[in-house]
Amino acid sequence: MASLSLGLKDALRLTLETVRPLPQETIPLLESLGRVAAQDLLATVDSPSQSTSRKDGYAVLSHEVAHATAQSPVRLKLAGSMAAGDQEVLTVKPGTTVRVLTGARIPSGADAVVSEEFTRRDEGEVVIETFADTAKNILRAGGDVARGKLILEAGQSISPVMAGLLAAAGHDRIPVYALPRVGILGTGNEIVLPGNPLKQGELYASNIVTLAGFCRQYGMQTSLSIVGDTHDAMLEAMRKMHQETEVMITSGGAWRGDHDIVAQVLGELGWKKVFHRIRIGPGKAVGFGLLEQKPVFILPGGPPSNLMGFLQIALPGILALSGHANPGLPRVNAQLAQDIVDGDKEWTDFFQGTLSLADDLPLFHPLPKRSRLKALARATAVAAIPEGRDSLEQGEVVSVQLLSGGLGA
Repeated sequence: MASLSLGLKDALRLTLETVRPLPQETIPLLESLGRVAAQDLLATVDSPSQSTSRKDGYAVLSHEVAHATAQSPVRLKLAGSMAAGDQEVLTVKPGTTVRVLTGARIPSGADAVVSEEFTRRDEGEVVIETFADTAKNILRAGGDVARGKLILEAGQSISPVMAGLLAAAGHDRIPVYALPRVGILGTGNEIVLPGNPLKQGELYASNIVTLAGFCRQYGMQTSLSIVGDTHDAMLEAMRKMHQETEVMITSGGAWRGDHDIVAQVLGELGWKKVFHRIRIGPGKAVGFGLLEQKPVFILPGGPPSNLMGFLQIALPGILALSGHANPGLPRVNAQLAQDIVDGDKEWTDFFQGTLSLADDLPLFHPLPKRSRLKALARATAVAAIPEGRDSLEQGEVVSVQLLSGGLGA
């Protein structure tokens, strides 16, 4: 492994320095969910546009109720009522109050609202049984968003709550980075697309389905294809996929076997290699380069290596192409439920596992290192023994990458 000169940090840095986001497009607000803002977005209006009540209650002059208690209440004459959306302008004068419902405009003159549960009605008067400081229960104009203030930075993704805030800020169309079409090419004489009959010695191409699933989670279109380990067929399949997509991922044929010709064929097509093979395990045969300025990722064929090469290098690269400012899987801190051993100090050693709830931090339970498909399908997180260490101890707190949002060992 010492012959592989490039470590994970440098490989990821080179990937992200090389990939440039796709052009931007402007789309309707509701279609922007999960997409990445291509520009800083500022509020175009104040929200709310006028000061409103946070509670059902009574608008008052705060100094008039400053000493009100249940034992010594203040009585005020009721001068009307206002609900959210009412256009009538009422005024609170000394000795009076106005009934306001949640979201109602604050009447002229009032500077506080007494919540309804601290009041009672008595023959046209309102009995106030608690004090209210200035601005109590009032949402000032611009309190949610103020005109001209930054709402969302370029490079940040748009969640449902953020979409609501953008709507409040006056936006109905959003500039976002375009999503890439991802071509995923499975290589090998032995693999078959799901849905086709299997012959003796063949197996279904599960790797490319897994990779496509991750891409689809981020809203990307995918195109799947399979090609045998023959030079001419692979050359034509790569040329066609490259023309039809913005990024290409190859699966299999990445190492040094007799049929591992992916890198050779890419070279004949004019591939500019950035790196091929790095110090990670599993997944060391991962590669990255550009073919006519479009990113190409080479992944090994073994399921653990295929997935880890994708998660650590290809996925961050594809997300950077989509404009993400911090591309890659989300992370949380977790405590190790047991020792993780059998690492190699010369590389970054990855372990998939599951998370369970604990008192302080989630617990990370590693799966066996040589786990295959059935075990890997249970994984919800990934931990790593970094270069320079060959083990991690039970109880250590480490940063883990999340494969899904669920907890459960």
